[in-house]
Amino acid sequence: MNVSSANVTMVTSYRDSIGKAVTKNMIVVILGISMIYINANLIHTFRKHQVFYVNPRYILFIHLVVNDMIQLTLTVLLFLLSYIIYKINVSICCVLMLSALFTTENTPLNLACMAVECYIAVCFPLRHTRICTVRRTQLLIGLIWFVSMCSVLPDFFVTLATEPVTFFHMKVFCLRETAFPNPHLIRKRDITYPVYLMIICLVIVYTYFKIVFTAKSTNKDARKARNTILLHGVQLVLCMGSYIMPTLGHAIRQWFPKHYSDSIFAGYIVVQILPRTISPFIYGIRDNTFRRYLRKYLLCQKSM
Repeated sequence: MNVSSANVTMVTSYRDSIGKAVTKNMIVVILGISMIYINANLIHTFRKHQVFYVNPRYILFIHLVVNDMIQLTLTVLLFLLSYIIYKINVSICCVLMLSALFTTENTPLNLACMAVECYIAVCFPLRHTRICTVRRTQLLIGLIWFVSMCSVLPDFFVTLATEPVTFFHMKVFCLRETAFPNPHLIRKRDITYPVYLMIICLVIVYTYFKIVFTAKSTNKDARKARNTILLHGVQLVLCMGSYIMPTLGHAIRQWFPKHYSDSIFAGYIVVQILPRTISPFIYGIRDNTFRRYLRKYLLCQKSM
């Protein structure tokens, strides 16, 4: 899974002019800072009010926000490095890439867990508080990280075992393929990631239709849960773009060689930044309780 903006942004033969490079970097920095500011306020709102951190739904949501914030910071950093420095030390690239991969793989798993929580709340309302406890939610978040690490860390260990020490002192353009170049790792990703995504998609589709068929159409909470899962589905589809961007990038390079860098930049905005704008909307704006507290911090109002 290629996750960083640098993963798909530039190759040597497609460097931008200075004016275009400055424009693209300004767009990325402005969008990145804006989303980081909003996410920071979401985290601050969560920390300041007990009503949120004793609710499993909000705990999963804020974990997604923190995850998105880390991932967005790393991808913006890698994007800037791809223009300013271009090549960096392999060891540094490995650290940045591992962190970006962890957070990228966390997102679909977190979305699936949030969809299941909505399903339990609507279809088993009397058992919801017993099934979805704070303790179990914390363990679930730990499991999410464990699964992501089990998927990503083998790339690092295989690279340590197969590459000479001199490889880690080289300077490369920071891509997953340059940080972890073993061809067997690429084949592993080609096999495991489609299966991984299919399972996540099935979970979201199953929970959506169970809510539709189980809950009454007049139930406002059920309709809201159904719409929330739809938004999770949209977010998942956008995140899945990072899986297909390498293949799509090769096709674009052949079909539109003169517009390759611009097409890849547009893909970066859609795949890396746009999915991170949906999380604040799902709970930060649509949720009445969260919106009431969040508005105070976004508008820098005095205590309510």
